[in-house]
Amino acid sequence: MNGSGNSNNCSGNSGIIMESNSNTSVNDEYYIRKHHHRRHEEELMENQCTSLLIKHIRAPLPLVWSLVRRFDQPQKYKPFISRCVAQGNLEIGSLREVDVKSGLPATTSTERLELLDDNEHILRIRIVGGDHRLRNYSSIISLHPEIIDGRTGTLVIESFVVDIPEGNTKDETCYFVEALIKCNLKSLADVSERLAVQDRTESIDHV
Repeated sequence: MNGSGNSNNCSGNSGIIMESNSNTSVNDEYYIRKHHHRRHEEELMENQCTSLLIKHIRAPLPLVWSLVRRFDQPQKYKPFISRCVAQGNLEIGSLREVDVKSGLPATTSTERLELLDDNEHILRIRIVGGDHRLRNYSSIISLHPEIIDGRTGTLVIESFVVDIPEGNTKDETCYFVEALIKCNLKSLADVSERLAVQDRTESIDHV
């Protein structure tokens, strides 16, 4: 709302940190320890849930970041967004009005840009309104360089905090949000890797 994104379903191979079946490497754990506590740590209230997911993308960090940082154009890779209208310049406090595609229990979302760090490649947003049940939702996504099979790649870490809606359990809420994020991360990987292949092909053509 790990792996290279080759799965045909939205969940792909994203891993939830601390799950017993999570395929986290030593490199993953280093970035999680280094950045989770500094950037992804949220003060959790009793009626909230949180989780953290990772994704390995076979594309250079600058390319992936060029998609992620576009607070004004999340539909470039987020499959559930049909339209986005951003207000003002791309700066802290900017708002965007997002229209959600049919099939989800939501129609619109108003979101605020909390942090955009082009040096450390970190984006943080907070949902402040809209027709949905994700109250007090905030998320942080950070990108980190890595090498995948001898090529430059990107490790993506995304975490969230959200209120547990009345009538739902913590597990139900986390499962729903995690499913949305997994779809977003898989789509981000698909788009980024396709663009990376195009870049490599064009470079060869110009040799």
